[in-house]
Amino acid sequence: MEYYSWILAFHVMSFISWMAMLFYQPRLFVYHSENGDNEGFVQVVQRQEYILNKAIGTPAMWATIITGGIMLYLNPAIFQSGGWMHAKLLFLIFLITYHFSLEILRKKLLDNAHYKSGKWFRFYNEVPTLLMIVIVIMVVVKPI
Repeated sequence: MEYYSWILAFHVMSFISWMAMLFYQPRLFVYHSENGDNEGFVQVVQRQEYILNKAIGTPAMWATIITGGIMLYLNPAIFQSGGWMHAKLLFLIFLITYHFSLEILRKKLLDNAHYKSGKWFRFYNEVPTLLMIVIVIMVVVKPI
């Protein structure tokens, strides 16, 4: 348990990095979709989408999962402290699903820049915010 605080610190940092990607990736999809006829612009945005997902988002997601798993391994009693951890893990599964959905959408946009409208991506961009709100409340407030 002497390294628990360090693991927690890395967990929080990786979660913040992952959330940054989840917040920004759909915004790039908005630009991609709304400027689909501008090939030069789309090429730049496609590169940004790829790098954001592969170099930042996916490693941050795995770092979040691994450090969280280590903390659960080191402190299994946390599951007996109410249902907040179970709820947090459920919403984490939703967040992971959302992450992988972004990669599917990115690949579909490669084939068709007008796959979905910019308005649709603006709406979809709100999903990680709602999930993050629930996750943070579960961890900090522990209402269950």
